[in-house]
Amino acid sequence: MSKITGRTRTSEKQTSVRIEFHLCGRLGDRGETAHQTLQHGEEKETLKMVTTMLELPDNPIATPEHDQEMNIRLSDAPNWIYLLREFYEIYRYLSPAGSNQIRSHQRAVREAISRLMASNAIIKPGTGITKPVTGHLRRAIDEGLMERHANFLRCIDAISDSIDWQYGYEKVPRGLKDKFAYAEFSGPFGPVISQEVILGIVLFAPNCTYPAHAHDGITESYFCLSGAVSENHQGVYAPGSLIFNPSGHRHRITVSNREPALMAYAWVGPKEKLSDQKMMFSRK
Repeated sequence: MSKITGRTRTSEKQTSVRIEFHLCGRLGDRGETAHQTLQHGEEKETLKMVTTMLELPDNPIATPEHDQEMNIRLSDAPNWIYLLREFYEIYRYLSPAGSNQIRSHQRAVREAISRLMASNAIIKPGTGITKPVTGHLRRAIDEGLMERHANFLRCIDAISDSIDWQYGYEKVPRGLKDKFAYAEFSGPFGPVISQEVILGIVLFAPNCTYPAHAHDGITESYFCLSGAVSENHQGVYAPGSLIFNPSGHRHRITVSNREPALMAYAWVGPKEKLSDQKMMFSRK
C-alpha cells in the first residue's frame, strides 16, 4: 500500500509542501514526476496528480475500501480458472475404488471448488518466491507432461510466477530445507481466497524423506502428478494415484532416489482448522 504524509507551512510569500512517498511499486516513475513538480512549488497540482495516480476520489490517503476495489477476481484471471477446473476434474473422475470415505472426500473437494468458482473469489497473487527444491520443478513438470493429466501440469506452469513456495514451519525440520517446499493455490490466505478448501502442490527432491506427521481435524489427499512416493512403506504411488489420509492419521513419505515427485493436495475441514492448521510431527 502507498502511504502519503504531508506537512504544510504557510508564509506571506510562499507555501511549501513536503510529501513523502512510501511505495510498494504502485507509482514507479510517476512518483519521480510528482517529486519534481513539488520542487517547483506546484503544490495544488501535485496533490491532484498524486490522487489521480492512486485512483482515489478526493482524499490522498489510500483506504481499505480502495484496496478492496483493487483486488483481482477469478473472472479477471483465466489461468486460475483453468487450474481450478483441472483440480475439479481429477476429483470428479478418479475412482474411489469402492471406498466410501474417499468418495465422500472427493465430493467435499469438488463441492468446495464449485462454490469457490461460483463466488468469483478474490485472488491475491504471489510474487514467485522460490526455495532450493524448486530447482527440480522443471524436471517434475516435464515428466508429468507425459501423463494423462498433462493439462494440469500446463496450468501449473502458466501460473508459476504467481505462486510462493514455502516451508510452513518456523523451524524447518533437519534435512528438509533443500528437499521440500509447497505452494498453495487456494485457502484462507490465498492466492485464491477460500474458507472451505486448501488446494496446492508439494515438491519433493529425489531421496527425500518427509517426517511422520498428522493433521488435526483435516482430511487430506495427495494426487501424484509426477515421480513416485511411498507412504508409511505401504505401497508405491505412481503418477495418477491418490493417497487419502483421514484426520489424525500419522503418515511418513519417502521419495525415489532418481526423480523428484510433484503432488497436488487437497485439505478439507472446519474453517477454524483450515485457518490455524499446525503440523504434528513424530519420531515414529
